[in-house]
Amino acid sequence: MNLGAQSAAAASNPWDPRPVLIVTGLIQEARIAAGPGLTVVCSSSDPKQLRVLLSDMDFRAVRGVVSFGVAGGLDPKLRSGDIVVASEVRAGDRRWSTALEFSEELLADAGFGGRRVVRGGLVGSEQVVGTRHVKAALHAKTGAAAVDMESHIAAHYAHEAGLPFAALRVVSDPATRELPAVVSTAIKPNGNIDVRKVLRGVARNPASIKALVSTGLDFNRALRSLRGCRGVMLDVGGLVSVNL
Repeated sequence: MNLGAQSAAAASNPWDPRPVLIVTGLIQEARIAAGPGLTVVCSSSDPKQLRVLLSDMDFRAVRGVVSFGVAGGLDPKLRSGDIVVASEVRAGDRRWSTALEFSEELLADAGFGGRRVVRGGLVGSEQVVGTRHVKAALHAKTGAAAVDMESHIAAHYAHEAGLPFAALRVVSDPATRELPAVVSTAIKPNGNIDVRKVLRGVARNPASIKALVSTGLDFNRALRSLRGCRGVMLDVGGLVSVNL
């Protein structure tokens, strides 16, 4: 079924009982997103693992796909905690548009607790983008607001399945922040942070402590902002089925 047919079916059946698929990268994001009417997948920030997880899912069992979690900032105007509602997702020469009506509903929502909400593009990456110069190059090339490791895979899955797609991402590390190298390798297979690995990295490079503290503060700020989006996620099934 193509997107137009899927949308028409949803509009004619606003009480579709199927859940909405929520795609996350970290266990903290998955816990925030979990709720009635939602099926949550956590990739542990591993694109290959996410593709396997999605390939094992029956797309007919869900009625929409949402990418939800934190992201790296590309637009230097954005700060940690700012919310990006995606207008499109890019990866290489591929582009996937999000469902316009759904994005507009998210932008109009008043439940973000005063946090800044912008509409902008996302870039999908197969690895952590942590250096300032790479972030700057991606922003110059694409004009995107943020980068993450799940949205392009979720968008591709939704497109192939003919399902409506949206993405809501909160900036964790801003464009001006350099992520410590240990951060990109400290994710456990279950999506948790490997604290011991982080501590070993600090022991090997004590000069990284300041950057790690700043990164931790940014991440906690982003998670607080993400929790503020929980009400939107609980309503997301109704938005997808009624408005598309």
